[in-house]
Amino acid sequence: MHTRFLKPLRIAFIGTYPPRQCGIATFTQDLLTALNELYGNVLADEAQRYLHVIAMHRGAEPLDYPPEVRFAVRDHREEDYLDAAEFINLSPIDVVSLQHEYGIFGGEDGSHIIELLEHVRKPVVTTLHTVLHEPSPSQREVLQEIAARSTLLVAQTRKSAEMLREIYDVPADRIAIIYHGAPDVPFLDPAYYKDQFGAEGRPLILTFGLLSPNKGIEYAIEAMAEVAREFPEALYFVVGATHPEVRKRYGESYRLSLEERVKRLGIEENVVFHNRYVSLEELIKFLVAADIFLAPYLVREQAVSGTITYALATGKAIVSTPSWYAEEMLAEGRGILVPFRDAGAMARVLLELLRDEAKRDRMRKAAYEFGRQMVWREVAGQYAEAFERALVLHARAGKRPFRAFKLHTLPEVDLSHLRRLTDGTGVLQHAIYTIPDRRFGYTTDDNARALIVTLLHWDLYGDREIWDLMHTYFSFLHHAQTEGGWFRNLLTYERSFVPEGDSEDAQGRAIWALGHAVAGKLPEDLLALSIELFRKALPTWERLSAARALAFAVLGGAYYLEKFPGDTEVKGALQDLAGKLHHAFVAGAKPDWPWPEEVLTYDNARLPQALIVAGRALERREYVEKGIEALRWLIEVQTDPHGDHLSLVGNQGWYPRGGERARFDQQPLDAAALVDACREAALITGDPFWWREMERAFAWFLGRNDLGVPLYDFTTGGCYDGLQPTGVNRNQGAESTISWLISLLLMKRTLRRRTVAERA
Repeated sequence: MHTRFLKPLRIAFIGTYPPRQCGIATFTQDLLTALNELYGNVLADEAQRYLHVIAMHRGAEPLDYPPEVRFAVRDHREEDYLDAAEFINLSPIDVVSLQHEYGIFGGEDGSHIIELLEHVRKPVVTTLHTVLHEPSPSQREVLQEIAARSTLLVAQTRKSAEMLREIYDVPADRIAIIYHGAPDVPFLDPAYYKDQFGAEGRPLILTFGLLSPNKGIEYAIEAMAEVAREFPEALYFVVGATHPEVRKRYGESYRLSLEERVKRLGIEENVVFHNRYVSLEELIKFLVAADIFLAPYLVREQAVSGTITYALATGKAIVSTPSWYAEEMLAEGRGILVPFRDAGAMARVLLELLRDEAKRDRMRKAAYEFGRQMVWREVAGQYAEAFERALVLHARAGKRPFRAFKLHTLPEVDLSHLRRLTDGTGVLQHAIYTIPDRRFGYTTDDNARALIVTLLHWDLYGDREIWDLMHTYFSFLHHAQTEGGWFRNLLTYERSFVPEGDSEDAQGRAIWALGHAVAGKLPEDLLALSIELFRKALPTWERLSAARALAFAVLGGAYYLEKFPGDTEVKGALQDLAGKLHHAFVAGAKPDWPWPEEVLTYDNARLPQALIVAGRALERREYVEKGIEALRWLIEVQTDPHGDHLSLVGNQGWYPRGGERARFDQQPLDAAALVDACREAALITGDPFWWREMERAFAWFLGRNDLGVPLYDFTTGGCYDGLQPTGVNRNQGAESTISWLISLLLMKRTLRRRTVAERA
């Protein structure tokens, strides 16, 4: 047992927190409560404020937090993470206790938390609630970035610690192993509380926790049908409300399917659903009353399970599927493992235990004795020691060796002007100053690009408020597409398509947007629609000949193959188009002009970007090399030799080979194309040069340009239509605003992707 520490530390806990209903919230509150008791009820000392909570907050949730929550971070707002870091730095806080789970932070795989860690100047002890054995590249990178910015990492099992060392390259001396905490409960006979649940004299099997499809309850129900034949009085309690995130997306469909299964098997008298979020006091009574705790979960890569921890601490006979956590915790006779998704094996083990009370008792005692080291009093003492150790290590380390990708001053994503330009039909293409100009109607060009804005926003923030815009732009593309797969481009405000407005560019941009959609993280219905529209357009690819149309279709095809790399039809079509584009570069290039056209015009960077992306998708190195060569040249001819800033080719004359380059009007879509193309070049080469060029292209919007004036309007959220000799074009149309938003979203996505070479 750990003695009380004489000097309490001031700790900031970062994680979700009640009343939010999730396992991390419960853990954060339990750890804080246990440390409060260890330190002698320091929460009562309002003047000192020893224990703070920085609560991760969903926008739709009410802010009815208890007093210990000092700061709420809207999980999808990057600026909130920076504000929280400043709050911690300016507060008398000794150490930060971060609860890490990918899903509770905003950004791709929860990357926004890195921005907070980069700016916090206090030691950080990060508790890892998920350690994946086979992470995606993004997940691996996020966890490594968090590890680099944490003083200590807490693994909750030896297996997790092993994976941190072997998969994530975390030094062993930076890892502490501290088990998940559990309540301190006497070793009681199950009969003690059974009468409170109408289970007196009946064998009781229990599963508890927030309900979701990965819990495997359907297999437990199938097993109960077999158990009930021999033990008709047996009961199976499923305790817990449906997980809030599951309920938001799917409603109660999973629970209803389970109830239907119970009826079909005729075991309504044996299976009881307690559909509510129970208090800790009531949960302990459920656990004590249970003869067997059943964990039929479907996920092997489970780094920790609070439910199994609680079952150990209360001394239960435990039957579980072989997650890594269960394998480690239930070794040496503390439980029995059954195969995943095997109701028959589960039934056989349950029957064996119900027949053999002596075996159940042996398992119960072994579990309880092991669980004593997991009670919160012991766990809090270990955390207090880890926090003290982190203070010493942090003081010795001095200044951290890493430097952030210094773009934390990026503006907040403001969609207000895009919403202003959008009505029930789609986004209007032009504006007179900031007012939508209805005279010019709508285009597929702009609605396709606007769809990409919403897709990037959804992938980055997961904010459902974007869905209304997304559905509008999808609807426009669906309406614009003919039976033959061609997208009509120009729609008047009176809702009539104008045939002379059709173009290959619009066709290519629609394919580009739909490929983006297929590659993204859309709900199944929108994904199905994206695939349908994309494939319907496939026969039109052979009609494309214009360089930019080819480039956009190539981008769309390559993104599609990220989701479905085995689609031979799309792959064949992509090979044809990419081959045409590559041939154009090879045939048209001259030693002084490595470009497929005699005039450099608009959206230029999309051409080399398409070659780079196609080269990656098709494993054609020569495509990548040609794209990199052309992109590097494009940057060279658009860099001002005196100011070292981006000086785009203007549309008042363009840039003919051997002629004079027009400086004005410079267009936002050209800067946006460079931002995107440089990002792709950086990702495929790892060369820091391309990250710098991406930042330089983005800086054009913010005033690093020929006139030194910003094109982004912070007041309206819009972007001016171009750079003219006398200043900006004051109109804020769709193309310009969308170009800005795509660039900003790509920059925010890229904040954490700087390579080791960029970390000075």
